[in-house]
Amino acid sequence: MSAPMQPDVQTLSAALDLQTPVIGVYDAPDPEAFAPLVRPAAGPGRRRGACLFNYYRRWEKGETLHLTAERFGCGGCGRSLFGVQVREREDFIDFLWKDEGLRASRELMAEWVDNAPTYHPEHANVLVGPLKPELAAHLKTVTFWVNADQLCVLQHGAYHHHAWGTPDPVTVPFGSGCSELVVPFRDLGAPQAVIGGTDVAMRDGLPAGVLAFTVTPPLLEQLCTLGEDSFLGKGFLGRLRKARGGTLS
Repeated sequence: MSAPMQPDVQTLSAALDLQTPVIGVYDAPDPEAFAPLVRPAAGPGRRRGACLFNYYRRWEKGETLHLTAERFGCGGCGRSLFGVQVREREDFIDFLWKDEGLRASRELMAEWVDNAPTYHPEHANVLVGPLKPELAAHLKTVTFWVNADQLCVLQHGAYHHHAWGTPDPVTVPFGSGCSELVVPFRDLGAPQAVIGGTDVAMRDGLPAGVLAFTVTPPLLEQLCTLGEDSFLGKGFLGRLRKARGGTLS
């Protein structure tokens, strides 16, 4: 049985004038296959640098962030990606509701804490970094870092094969920025996308104006097969690029 192939994102990246690398979330048994690696300190932390998105510049350098249930950076990431609870339930609810003001009432915050899903890794290692086509068997999601114009193009692309009456392929869920990279997808085998980078607490780790458009591998495949017969070849991008001074970036 042949290994799964990762679609070539180069043509799509060129059409969008992307200047930042496309990032994959991998769940794999061997982290060394993703070298060069960078790792957070062991245990939870609130210090500067603990947030997953403070590794954005490291991804640009070609490095991959290696996370485990023992080394995950901030507590929110540990909970979202590994189900590790670093706070007692009542303390966690009060922190999110009172300290961070994320819900109108403690009851609403408690409902979210008690029901929000978390990711359940298949292996001990979650890796976040530049795409590794040869490791596509372990790929869970793919994230494009985009501005408003690029986001619009990808959103159109996500609906290109959408049938009326079926669930919308694009959602904008509430959650930590790290959770938006994989947790909202109920079925990673379905063509779905999430608009992320919307967690205000992690926005300082990203350049201004940049959002995340995270897709499952099946939707990535659909996006990468968009051709000149689709909206990409109908003049929209040319006019938009001209209006932006020659580039979408």
